[in-house]
Amino acid sequence: MRKLVRDKIPDIIREHGGDPMVSVLGEVDYRTALLEKLFEESTELSEASATEVAEEIADVLEVLRAIADVHGHEWRDIEKIAEAKRAERGAFLERIYLG
Repeated sequence: MRKLVRDKIPDIIREHGGDPMVSVLGEVDYRTALLEKLFEESTELSEASATEVAEEIADVLEVLRAIADVHGHEWRDIEKIAEAKRAERGAFLERIYLG
């Protein structure tokens, strides 16, 4: 299993008798791993049942927060940018599809 995991996962594996191989990524590898994790979590969201969707959204959100952080952005600033874009361009509430 070579993938980025949440901080407490190695401890959880140890609690269940496992012996995880752990390393700490440098900045470049961390950024790459975060994008891979975003793809992984997005895929899980796309395959989630109705009862699993909220949990999968939470996983995607956590990865997005980490991506913002590694690029030096505060999450509240990301939310302000999102609100400004929503005010200027709208959201996705009307389900408009071009094509």
